[in-house]
Amino acid sequence: MSSTAGREAEGSGPPAGSGRTLALTVCSAAIGGTFQYGYNISIINAPTSYVQTFINDTYLERWGMALASPQVTLVWTLIVSAFSLGGLLGALLAGPMAVRFGRKKSLLVNNSFLLVGAMLVLTCRAARSFEMLIVARFLVGMNSGVSMNVQPMYFGESAPKHLRGAVAFSSAVFTAFGIFLGQVVGLSELLGAEPLWPYLLASNAFPALIQLLTLPWFPESPRYLLIDRGDREACVKALERLRGGEAPASEIDEMLQEQQMSAALRSGSSAPAKTPLSLFRDQDLRLQLRTVMTASSAMMLCGNDSIYFYASYIFLEAGIPPDKIQYVTIGTGASELTASILSNLLIERVGRRYLLIGGYSLMSCWSVVFTVALSLQSRGVAGMSYLSMACVFAYILSFGLGPAGVTGILPAEIFDQAGRPAAYMVAGSLMWISLFLVGMLFPFIVGGLGSFCFLPFLVVCSVSAVVLGLTLPETKGKTLGQITAEFDQKRAGWVQKRPEEHLEEPPNDLYQLGKAGAFTTLTNELAAKTETEI
Repeated sequence: MSSTAGREAEGSGPPAGSGRTLALTVCSAAIGGTFQYGYNISIINAPTSYVQTFINDTYLERWGMALASPQVTLVWTLIVSAFSLGGLLGALLAGPMAVRFGRKKSLLVNNSFLLVGAMLVLTCRAARSFEMLIVARFLVGMNSGVSMNVQPMYFGESAPKHLRGAVAFSSAVFTAFGIFLGQVVGLSELLGAEPLWPYLLASNAFPALIQLLTLPWFPESPRYLLIDRGDREACVKALERLRGGEAPASEIDEMLQEQQMSAALRSGSSAPAKTPLSLFRDQDLRLQLRTVMTASSAMMLCGNDSIYFYASYIFLEAGIPPDKIQYVTIGTGASELTASILSNLLIERVGRRYLLIGGYSLMSCWSVVFTVALSLQSRGVAGMSYLSMACVFAYILSFGLGPAGVTGILPAEIFDQAGRPAAYMVAGSLMWISLFLVGMLFPFIVGGLGSFCFLPFLVVCSVSAVVLGLTLPETKGKTLGQITAEFDQKRAGWVQKRPEEHLEEPPNDLYQLGKAGAFTTLTNELAAKTETEI
């Protein structure tokens, strides 16, 4: 008992010398991962008019007639929407890739989609083919779809428990950094000029090359090595590198616990990776799946990405000269980056649940203020344009403070190793479908509702805050067994009223560390093997 307590104490704080390899691993994985998602979202805005001119000129040269304005807009919409459709396919591929190749190798292989897309963009003008742009954006979307799922999985499985949230939240920080840097690179003084737009759209190849040169030097996910591949020796070596010293026995104990728990739930058989269909059929994981589905859908349906497009109109109405709007728009990206960094510092203190619910609650409040401001602005009330502009920044800050980063952490924290890839497939698919729907429907929402265009987003944010408040337990600093036990208690409490002691006994027997002698035995075997090698 004392040895178990000692191991728990050992894993409660950062070991001496830890952090350097983990931090470098995070930077290497993210610069070619979620950074690309944010970067590729923002760089497409600057060359809009140039690409539309290229579409029309190409069609005129090919067929001897120009396209009408609605037809050019339709082709442009296909180019933009191809990113979301590619992201959906990438999200579906992410799970099988993560299981077959591992987390790190999946991120490396994923760069091939983006590099091919960059080559298509660079050669489309010489080939006089706007269709190549559609294919290129589809491939770039596939890259983002894979990285948005695999990278948080890799981070959540590689970080120690006391840093798990902060490390996983760095995905959101790099996404916001990608948006901000894409806005800067897209300035007309840099790559946003007409002759340079192919180089702007192909500039995403540089982060991919950086990842290809650096990520191979860092370790694979320890959980993947032990639980999926059964390679204990590789797991210990990866932990030693990531922790900057001896592999913490408490972490190995927890991984072995998760491995044995999965096997026990499957009548002693091995724990093969779940498919999305089997995840939907598993009643024991239904509440976790609903929680992840709600959070993932709300992240895109809340309208944060749409407000980036609406910002130019609001800034113009506020009296900002058209040639200066591109500089003010950079402030929206800077706002989300600032909020993400702040949230990264707060997540291990405040917790995931409060950041997520608080973010959506604040967004609900700003939606109300925004709607009132737009309504009064349309009636000519003085000063309302500046209030609308302030709401743009406040809405983005609230999104970056919680939903932007916490959403990606949830599947890694509330699902076991067998269900995690499938959970990310479901979550990623819903995110990209929602992004596609919002991107297609938002212009019609603005046209139909006018000043009340943000009322649908108000409903999404309010419902999400309530649902997540009822279903999501706090996961900060807890093991998978403890989190699962809380979900079990919530589910049992909703199905039927039972005495409290009956709800607590099964989780304690199944999940508590130190209950099974196999954990200590296997840990001792690992320690003995390590000493022998030394």
